[in-house]
Amino acid sequence: MSSRSSPLAQSDTASADIPNIDIGQAYDQHYIDAEIHYEHLEKLADFFGRNMPVHHHDRFYQIHVILNGTVRVHLDETSYTVEGPMFFLTPPTIPHAFVTDNDATGHVITARQQLVWELMGGMGPTRWGNNGIMNTPLCVALFPEQDANAKQMLYLLSQMADENDHNSIEHTLALKALLQLVLIDIARLSDQTHQKQKTRKEDVRIFHRFNELIENHYQDHLALAQYSDMISVTEARLNEICRRLAGLPSKRLIMERLMQEARRLLTYSSAPITEISYQLGFKDPAYFARFFRRNAGITASQYRENKN
Repeated sequence: MSSRSSPLAQSDTASADIPNIDIGQAYDQHYIDAEIHYEHLEKLADFFGRNMPVHHHDRFYQIHVILNGTVRVHLDETSYTVEGPMFFLTPPTIPHAFVTDNDATGHVITARQQLVWELMGGMGPTRWGNNGIMNTPLCVALFPEQDANAKQMLYLLSQMADENDHNSIEHTLALKALLQLVLIDIARLSDQTHQKQKTRKEDVRIFHRFNELIENHYQDHLALAQYSDMISVTEARLNEICRRLAGLPSKRLIMERLMQEARRLLTYSSAPITEISYQLGFKDPAYFARFFRRNAGITASQYRENKN
């Protein structure tokens, strides 16, 4: 089996082996030194997948805004299941994982912590700093028809999307100003944190461990029994945990990771499809062709053409 490089393979010993993802390095090097990175949720999902295993962002805050569909969010040791529109905020080093519906759309903002501190320093330590919003993960359902702050926040995010299509000092300043207004709305909405889902810590640990094993072995095409043996749980329990925490059966999570990598290679690599099939651990390119068409609804060639 050939070695592989994955954005989720970056280790950080200071965070108990939970991967640290630097968006600038892993996804878009154009933003490697940027203070703010904006991206559409669906574009990041094309690259990282809809099932995002546990990770953190050292020295960066991240705001995910899901406009539609269901999202299952795990913030540190707390779980939520929320319908869009909603947002969740993750401070630096906070471990988080999430699963979104395949057709979910939204916004993702990654901002350097020093910039966030500067923008929100005027709110004072009680409201924003120390043990306030600055260091607290949030998960909030949005009701723009009823709440002016929610409506304004969604409008500001659409403005950030427009500003992000340009590259100049004026647009950079506009992004910072809009981010400050978004953060103020987050502060106003922070007391509406969504109801926590009652989930045993051991189940969350098993789910995260399963995702970690998938990341390490999806190219090996292991049977589900081999995964459950490595975690020391039954297949039935593993499947029940995955359905509850991700809304998907365990076998589907394995398949989705393989499909995610196939889509990524077809989009970002110029390698022939036959070579991609071997990279993904398929011994027979014809079987990969059938696998991809069955799960994507189109052929690998058609998918690549649509993305170019």
